[in-house]
Amino acid sequence: MKATPLEINGVTILPGQRRTLKIPVAAMVTNADVNLTIQVIHGKKPGPVLLVSAAIHGDEINGVEIIRRLLKLRQLSSMSGTLIVVPIVNIHGFVAHSRYLPDGRDLNRSFPGSPKGSLAGRMAYSFMEQVVSHATHGIDLHTGARHRANLPQIRFDPNNEVCTEMARAFGLPVILHSESKEGTFRKAAADKGIPIILYEAGEALRFDEVCIRAGMNGIVNVMRQLGMIRRVRRKKEPQETTVALNSIWVRSPTSGILRTLLPLGARTTKGSVIALVADPMGEFEVEVIAPCDGIVIGRVNLPLVHEGEALFHVARFREDTSDIVDQVEAFTGELEPDTPMEPPEQPDTAPIIT
Repeated sequence: MKATPLEINGVTILPGQRRTLKIPVAAMVTNADVNLTIQVIHGKKPGPVLLVSAAIHGDEINGVEIIRRLLKLRQLSSMSGTLIVVPIVNIHGFVAHSRYLPDGRDLNRSFPGSPKGSLAGRMAYSFMEQVVSHATHGIDLHTGARHRANLPQIRFDPNNEVCTEMARAFGLPVILHSESKEGTFRKAAADKGIPIILYEAGEALRFDEVCIRAGMNGIVNVMRQLGMIRRVRRKKEPQETTVALNSIWVRSPTSGILRTLLPLGARTTKGSVIALVADPMGEFEVEVIAPCDGIVIGRVNLPLVHEGEALFHVARFREDTSDIVDQVEAFTGELEPDTPMEPPEQPDTAPIIT
């Protein structure tokens, strides 16, 4: 069976075509035009329509590089279904190295938006109506905020069976139950019946090779699970995935200079000391105590902290966390930049029609 043509923003994409489209959004204050740039790869055979988006927060740039590498996969030329990629959703924030839009709003708290609302609301509305509405599944790529790093993890709605299957297929050691919040892209898509999982990894304004490789591999795994690209014989066992029941933030008991004692992926034991906060003169030192057994999935990197500031994000599990730590260490070790990997597949040689 052959796929049918797909129309996006008034442009028709035929089966087997790969096209780059530009969707106008609010101009800069200089009146320079701004376009939401997307690429659509429409397979010859019918199948799911997978949306992969990044930089909804303009300073979260790991996803931009993940998408660039994804577009080089040779399997895309024989793919079933359709891949829609949007490497930079928040163009204004990306240019300004900012999480937010020029109006100070968080785009990921402005969905589903309105054609007559704020700048953030209008951009959210255009993205939903012009792009997201065509998708059947989605993966949204994020990082931690500035000076905060996240262990590669998937957040998904446990009440949605399709999201659960996608999250497990992604192939990370840790995935986290996380119901979507009002105003987020994930919630707006869910309200339209489009299952979205969220990939969190790394830190804002920083490329992290382990996080990029993990994200790239995970998207390919999901595409295989959806039947978009063919499965391959595995040379090793698939990554064992453990679902975190919930998570908790450990906050600073006082203001001062932080010395962290645990890296990302480390095990916490209830009652153990995981960091120290001291004054610049060294006259006092306050211990930061782990409130539970778990795994560090997020951590502040800036050593200057204020009382009440979030320092560690700890995930809690039913299972023995020592086994999960071993899985995380093995997983990240395989993805380290100095670890040999198979050479990347060459891009399709067919021209891109724009």
